[in-house]
Amino acid sequence: MALVHIGDSRVHLLRGGELFQITHDHTMVQSMVDEGRLSPEEAASHPQRSLLVRALGPGAATTPDVRLHDTEPGDRYLLCSDGLSAVVPAEDIRRVLAEIGEPEQAVRELVALANASGGPDNVSCVVADVLERRQ
Repeated sequence: MALVHIGDSRVHLLRGGELFQITHDHTMVQSMVDEGRLSPEEAASHPQRSLLVRALGPGAATTPDVRLHDTEPGDRYLLCSDGLSAVVPAEDIRRVLAEIGEPEQAVRELVALANASGGPDNVSCVVADVLERRQ
């Protein structure tokens, strides 16, 4: 699978019951974490945690991250805006993706969790499953 990413929307992979964030946020605060100037815990409440350093938009001359990922039958992918990832803990995201079989129902539950958390931002997400190849 080819993945093209820019900004702070995230892609997560659920494989074998484990959740992996497979994109890297393009924010000022993430850059500070990468440089060792902030801890992940400090970053979570930093006032500039949403300040983007790379994004799509008018006049933006920036290059997205482009990566290829191997997929396996049973993999489940979540593409989500920061309106979800900023307010719903990773363990809750993992639980929903692992326990709710239908992608549409998983999306509804994730959006409900974000709304129940009082998320101040809009929430967008897509859940996609990798199926067996048909011969």
